Amino acid sequence: MPRFAANLSMMFNDAPFLERFGRAASAGFKGVEYLFPYDYAPAELAERLSEHGLSQVLFNLPPGDFAAGERGIAALPGREAEFRESVDRAVEYAQVLACPKLHAMAGLVSDESQRPRMHEVYLENLRYAAQRLAEHDMRLLIEPINTRSIPGYFINLQSEGHAILAELGESNVQVQMDFFHAQVMEGDLAACFKRFQAGVGHIQIAGVPDRHEPDSGEVNYPYLFAMLDEAGYDGWIGCEYIPRDLTEDGLDWLAPWR
Repeated sequence: MPRFAANLSMMFNDAPFLERFGRAASAGFKGVEYLFPYDYAPAELAERLSEHGLSQVLFNLPPGDFAAGERGIAALPGREAEFRESVDRAVEYAQVLACPKLHAMAGLVSDESQRPRMHEVYLENLRYAAQRLAEHDMRLLIEPINTRSIPGYFINLQSEGHAILAELGESNVQVQMDFFHAQVMEGDLAACFKRFQAGVGHIQIAGVPDRHEPDSGEVNYPYLFAMLDEAGYDGWIGCEYIPRDLTEDGLDWLAPWR
């Protein structure tokens, strides 16, 4: 049976962030994920998790200046010291929140001629992060993101992400397979998952093309959920979608899987 985690950066977004934990639990979720926890003290977030019986599934390393348009720094030359500091900060939060996985956003390509150097920096930074996380029995995730949602993002295809894994050779690094991004870029989702299953550490979902609930659009999610069960996937599925209206009003899709 799939295990679904509410993405609190997107869901229940009519309420202040700290109130979303209770809303998620009341809606039947047992796990939560979100983009960033750093506006809140880790103890404050841990209290919300404990109060509502929730597991912290995933969050991202600090991404640079997100408000200014940065989308990660892991592949950005000249930002190595900042990246290492971001790893240390994320690990501090993850320890308090008992979060087993952290996602490192790669960043944007501003100059294609710099891509080879970015690749080198990406590998160096990911290796550092993987080894730091291994000290705490945590896993590091990387995610290919489609070129429509984030133009210029450093990695876009599942094959690119898994090629990075092969180059790194770090056993605690995996790829985050977001079916929304993968459908926009590649399609053939069931075959894509089965091809790369051994390296997939987390899955996310949203309807395509509008990124709403996974009950509309061009992707047959009930088929994919059954396929994941049959394939033996036992990780979490993050619900990283934008509700069409009140989140609770759009959760009929979840009822068969509760």
